Amino acid sequence: MARIDSILGIALQQGCEELRVATDAEPKMFARGVAKRLHLGATSAETLHDLLGEILSPERETELSARGRLEVRYRSEAGNAYDVTLARRTDGGLEVRFLKTLRGSVTASPAAAPSAAIAPAHREASPPVSSTFVAAPVSALPDVAPSGPLAAVHERAPAQATHTPHTPWRLGDGCTELFLHAQSSQASDLHLREGEAPVVRIDGHLRRLGDDVITDLMGLLNLEPQAARAVIEGGSLDRSIEFGEGYRARVHVYRTAHGLAGAVRFLPNSPPPLSTLGIPVPMDDVLQLPHGLVIVCGSTGSGKSTTLASMAEEAATRRSLAIVTLESPIEYRLQGGDASIIRQREVGRDVPDFAAGLRDALREDPDIIVVGEMRDPETIALALTAAETGHLVLATLHSGSCASAIDRIVDAYPPGRQGQIRSQLADVLRVVLAQRLLPRARGSGRTLAVEVLRVNHAAASMIREGKTAQLATLLQSSRREGMIPLERSLADRALAGDVRMEDARRAANDAEVFARYVSAPRGA
Repeated sequence: MARIDSILGIALQQGCEELRVATDAEPKMFARGVAKRLHLGATSAETLHDLLGEILSPERETELSARGRLEVRYRSEAGNAYDVTLARRTDGGLEVRFLKTLRGSVTASPAAAPSAAIAPAHREASPPVSSTFVAAPVSALPDVAPSGPLAAVHERAPAQATHTPHTPWRLGDGCTELFLHAQSSQASDLHLREGEAPVVRIDGHLRRLGDDVITDLMGLLNLEPQAARAVIEGGSLDRSIEFGEGYRARVHVYRTAHGLAGAVRFLPNSPPPLSTLGIPVPMDDVLQLPHGLVIVCGSTGSGKSTTLASMAEEAATRRSLAIVTLESPIEYRLQGGDASIIRQREVGRDVPDFAAGLRDALREDPDIIVVGEMRDPETIALALTAAETGHLVLATLHSGSCASAIDRIVDAYPPGRQGQIRSQLADVLRVVLAQRLLPRARGSGRTLAVEVLRVNHAAASMIREGKTAQLATLLQSSRREGMIPLERSLADRALAGDVRMEDARRAANDAEVFARYVSAPRGA
């Protein structure tokens, strides 16, 4: 029997599904992210190479050197299958992670007490070990059902992830306190990772929140077995959650090479009024559009979802509308006015994906369809079709400018279809907003700078003919039509003292254009 199998066997006996070995480091084993004692000393490079055996053949060593990371499947002599990740460190050392492969199951994750989920880091020491490693190709590995502590979860978990009704998500012990602590520090985001202390983002800057280390993220968050299984098997989880006295957050949980991680975005219950966002050109007429496509674009954390929700809320307050939203996850609770109805659907909970939700929405008699993100060609095509068939579609897109948003939509399709997509966009696109959030020059908080493109006859012609590079000139000369280039918005913010000049300059797409606006006479 290979010595690595003995170590893996010890890990399984201790209820651990994960083993980590690395050059000049002590091997570690983990049960649901909690480190358990393993009496082995630091592993030398020679010993580690001996442990890996054939899995680190000369060919694989060459591939690992070129790529820096390699993933294979290993089957122990006991018949247990493991996903093995090999990663080359910057100092030339090697890190190897064994994660037991489960079919239709996941390690159970009961709520952990604060002392178990977040605790000071510690290490144990003992003599080294030497062994060999036998690898099997992924195609040769059978599906292996878990045994021991994992078997109970395997029996009650479905063999395949399915769409299930929503059940309330209750945070583990200590997690609510952690969330409240982070929010009380005026954090917009909270970052969690096993083996690290929590990190918060305040006004765009990251700061550590204490020194205690998270050891069991699943237990801390108290994930239900089906959701936890998806994360363990390499997926991710997006969910909105309530905590404390009416506070809300969006939680994203995912796997990394160094353990489970989570990103938490704190949310107000309702979106701010559209007039308070600081958009420098009037947007009232957008809310009166009977049909067409409105895109809000920007990088992650630029406030796209907030702008979209504020638009939908304002429209529902002013008019009598049926609004269907597709969000991943639901961030704001939309209320609207007494004359409107709003149906919010969460992707992954109420509907399988954006494309399926859009197909459903066309049969739900909506006036406005809100699409959390246009991610793929099918979703884009359905959004364009909905805009063509008499609906107003509000959607977000990851893009840095109005022109690049249009190019990104077109480039999502093969060359043979791009002409058709340009023509559809020219016909249905009404407004594009590209956003940036910058730290305020005085006090806390952030300020919005935007680029606004309104698709008039000239803009439609440029889109149809594939001349999106000319849109920048159109933006600079069409302020009276409600358009503004990003550089003009940034310059206005900097000159007014709302943001620091260096922050505005870094956020500009074109530094030369920004400099011209800064040096131009005020009002020009």
